[in-house]
Amino acid sequence: MAEARIEETHSSLHAYVARTPELARRQAREAERAYRNGDAGPLAGVPVSIKDAFDVQGQVTTYGSLAHPRQVARADSGAVRRLRTSGAVFVGKTNVPEFCQSATTDNLLGPDTANPWDPAATSGGSSGGAAASVAAGTCTLALGSDGGGSIRIPAAFCGLVGLKPTYGRINGAGGLRAFSPFISAGPLARSVQDAARLFEVLGEGAAPAAAPARSVIAWCSHPEGRPVGRVLLENVRRATESLRALGHRLEPVDLRLDGWEQIFGPLVLAEEGERRGSLLEGEHPLTRYERRSLEAARRLAPATVSSARSAMAAYRERIDTYFDDFDVLVTPATATPAFPIGCRPGSIAGRRVDRLWGAFPFAVPFNVSGHPSIVLPVGFVDAMPVAIQLIGRRGADFELLQLAAELEAALDLDLYNPESGTAPMSPM
Repeated sequence: MAEARIEETHSSLHAYVARTPELARRQAREAERAYRNGDAGPLAGVPVSIKDAFDVQGQVTTYGSLAHPRQVARADSGAVRRLRTSGAVFVGKTNVPEFCQSATTDNLLGPDTANPWDPAATSGGSSGGAAASVAAGTCTLALGSDGGGSIRIPAAFCGLVGLKPTYGRINGAGGLRAFSPFISAGPLARSVQDAARLFEVLGEGAAPAAAPARSVIAWCSHPEGRPVGRVLLENVRRATESLRALGHRLEPVDLRLDGWEQIFGPLVLAEEGERRGSLLEGEHPLTRYERRSLEAARRLAPATVSSARSAMAAYRERIDTYFDDFDVLVTPATATPAFPIGCRPGSIAGRRVDRLWGAFPFAVPFNVSGHPSIVLPVGFVDAMPVAIQLIGRRGADFELLQLAAELEAALDLDLYNPESGTAPMSPM
């Protein structure tokens, strides 16, 4: 079924860079045997896609680049190994922007990855192929990674649940060294329950059985004063009222998230330049954004990088102080719904914004701070899904998942997508 659905949607979505039907059939047979023997793993037989920034033994990892050597992986990445042990069925490797250096999924390997809710719109990035693969019904779960919103932005755009775990909680986030101070492997799924099941496998720990407590929640509609689309914000506000109706206490707060750009940009560029700067020599085929990143890395002053490293600890401490008074922080997941492919907005709600981050400025601060963050759909704008973001204390990933599950049940959204032919809340 997954194989047929991938074939059906490939020409319109381009979610996959490689399909692995023979591997999937072999793993499915192994899962059947495990069920018969009574020793099936927690994800036995579940179709899972793998972001093409992770190694899968016997498969090529492209990182979305023509310039990356085509080498067959000799071993699984750590996160992939845990999925394999759990009995998951690998249906293919999903598309990414070149070296995951963009929040939309475009590269020189082929067409941009499109959004199953509207193939003229972006799926986001860098786990855009992962998000499209789940939203289109080609698999139940996707393994993604989030070094700068790369799980949460595509999940928000495609009507999914996406979790960026606490930094350091999960080992084995693929080979993206440029994002190493910020990145984590994590799940994309149609429901919080599904996301939690994948997270348990990745983190090698079970969820606590305790019922969720009443939380004190800080709600910020415009972090850093950044503009947010009016109708999107109305959807998010309604979701916050659902949290209040569930018995949680909400307080409006002006979140001071500023300063992340001066940390994130220099550290990512420095690592990317060190690892791939040689690609500027010769005639290597590179996307415009990757070439510009490498050129910017060459101009980067060592003092700027040193200052960014020094500032990161203070930034994390500043965000930590919010959790002295609050259990959870809440923001919009993005400032806009998914936009047309190749058309990042230059203005939002009548205000000019930076085209690089203006549509999705609320994700990276929590990569820099290291706190767990989850997005889940709360409604629609012009038939495109929009989402809320919940942020928890470092290490409180399961508590965050429990709160998200409460909210998901209260909202009870009908996320059936006629284009995908699947109901995103369907069970495994």
